Amino acid sequence: MIATEVYADFLDEEYLRTYIAGGGAAVKLVVAADDEQSRHFSENVRQRALLDGYVVARVDAVNTRIHMMDQVFFEVARQVDWDGLAASAVRSALAAAGYPVADDSADITVEAVAGRYDVDPHELSRDVNRQLQQRIGRDFAMVAEFRVAMLRLCQALLATGQVTEAERAAVSDWLRGELRQISLLRSALIFRRVGRHNARQLLFSLAHWVSVQGHAGLVLELDVRRLGFARRPRPEERVGNYYTKAAAPEFLTDPGRGIDAYQALKLRIFDEVRDRRRDNPYSSLVRLGTP
Repeated sequence: MIATEVYADFLDEEYLRTYIAGGGAAVKLVVAADDEQSRHFSENVRQRALLDGYVVARVDAVNTRIHMMDQVFFEVARQVDWDGLAASAVRSALAAAGYPVADDSADITVEAVAGRYDVDPHELSRDVNRQLQQRIGRDFAMVAEFRVAMLRLCQALLATGQVTEAERAAVSDWLRGELRQISLLRSALIFRRVGRHNARQLLFSLAHWVSVQGHAGLVLELDVRRLGFARRPRPEERVGNYYTKAAAPEFLTDPGRGIDAYQALKLRIFDEVRDRRRDNPYSSLVRLGTP
């Protein structure tokens, strides 16, 4: 076992500040001795990640159906400052067009920036829109629907009338899974809801988007302790989501539906060679506790 503080420091130094910030990606499965230690570790990593410039989101299987990718994306999206990311993109586009705006300037509308530089608002709007199209519309590391959504959020901040407030609100609701009618987004050129068929690509696009806007990356914590409940408690004692037998402890023992059926996953998290007296912090599966 590895002490909580020791492992949090290790993740910060070896992954957050270096490997992930440099463009890498990693998945870590962490098993804590008890709930209190789990909460302590979660907060430790969160604070370190925020200080290192990451966007941080946490998804708990108690409140989110964590086996459904679209539900995971929606929960992450509710924790993301979409307008802040869009504002960063607009500032970058303005600077590229020759109209830099200070980071502490709250007013980045075309009218305000044009007045500051004493230029024609229509010409400035054309210049900055051209930059946004190049920077977002042609960034193929993000899927098409995500690119369109980010472009609309950016254009809404310019306040030229190109994107109405209703469209901006609809895009935000679409990202968070709160949009009732997809027809509200036809004018924004988004025609499909977020579902299990595209949520994974949208999450990957978000990870790229936050890095493009100057963040170190995306840290996503998935709390899957609820999957360890073999049986649901009595109805009056139930809180949040519970999961089927396939997601319970039989995952480790059932040869048909358990981990033995997924060799790639098993080889990733099982210890083939392990020192009995010392844990390897670089391994995919780490146990927290008193050494």
